[in-house]
Amino acid sequence: MMIAPGKSATSTYNYIVYLFQEKIMRWHTTEQIASIPMRQVGPVKIISAEVNEAVFIPLATLETPLWPSTQRGAMVCSRAGGISVVIVDERMTRSILLEARSASAVYQAWQKIQNKKEILQQVVSESSRYARLLDMHAQVVGTLLYLRFEFSTGDAAGHNMVTLAADHLLNWIVRHYPELSYVSISGNYCTDKKNSAVNGILGRGKNVIAEVTLSRALCRRFLKTTPEAIVQLNVKKNLLGSIVAGGVRTANAHFANVLLGFYLATGQDVANIVEGSQGIVYAEARADNLYFSVTVPHLIVGTVGNGKGLTFVQENLRLLGCLEKRAVGQNARRLAVIGAAAILCAELSLLAAQSKPGELMKSHLQLERQK
Repeated sequence: MMIAPGKSATSTYNYIVYLFQEKIMRWHTTEQIASIPMRQVGPVKIISAEVNEAVFIPLATLETPLWPSTQRGAMVCSRAGGISVVIVDERMTRSILLEARSASAVYQAWQKIQNKKEILQQVVSESSRYARLLDMHAQVVGTLLYLRFEFSTGDAAGHNMVTLAADHLLNWIVRHYPELSYVSISGNYCTDKKNSAVNGILGRGKNVIAEVTLSRALCRRFLKTTPEAIVQLNVKKNLLGSIVAGGVRTANAHFANVLLGFYLATGQDVANIVEGSQGIVYAEARADNLYFSVTVPHLIVGTVGNGKGLTFVQENLRLLGCLEKRAVGQNARRLAVIGAAAILCAELSLLAAQSKPGELMKSHLQLERQK
């Protein structure tokens, strides 16, 4: 090792290490773009208050069988007349955590706070022109107060919006109720990007239900199965299998696969597939038809905000008709409807494949294995 003039071996070594670490830091902080394969599937006919047309759906994924499988679902659903979709609820949440010196002090403070909703809404309005306080819930644990705020957030998914609103609310609360003190801006009662029951009970994101009715002829021709086979598989695999596994408010085959592809393609926070994967498939044999639905209670999407400025994201949102001039919140609602339809297409096709021995592995071998 060459020793710098006037420097000891130790100091020269330390200087070289410093330069190396600085170079590594510069490399790590340089923004890079990761390329992920993306294709459009469809068109799939969608019928809802937000969408009444056939659309192509972009999915970015490394699991290549997802495209043809979702495509098959889109084709058979369109031939059946389309997928009907309804949004039954929408809200974004953030929970703050406070504490006091006694449980009685916490409880008394909560009794007062829940009667201040109009004032709290004024506080929220100071943080955002779009955020609106819809409701709030609390859990008292010893001297701790877990306070869960629920907001409407317009066309944004709303993570940052509700955190900023909660921060304003937290500051107002500790100022007006000095018996309470700050613990955290997020108390895990939200629940953000974690598996929980509370989101399904109280709501987080958009609660969307997509449904379709397929004739026996369509099931046989395109899905190579029968309504009864899919119904039985859904009961034994999705419902009972999820109970055996200890699933939390979930009974589906692979919601997460489609959500990841859809979230990446449309610039969403992909970590939301954690709670997004909690959903339920319901199927019935009705006369000579198959009724098939997916309930996606935590579909968290937005058409504005972080990640939406990327060129490919803008192109995809434009393709989906989600950048039009509409009333506040309607573009995000449209995006959620399309996402739920994509989930149904993929879920239906996968269950059809799994109802027959060997088909699932055969398709993966054909599409993913190189000779």
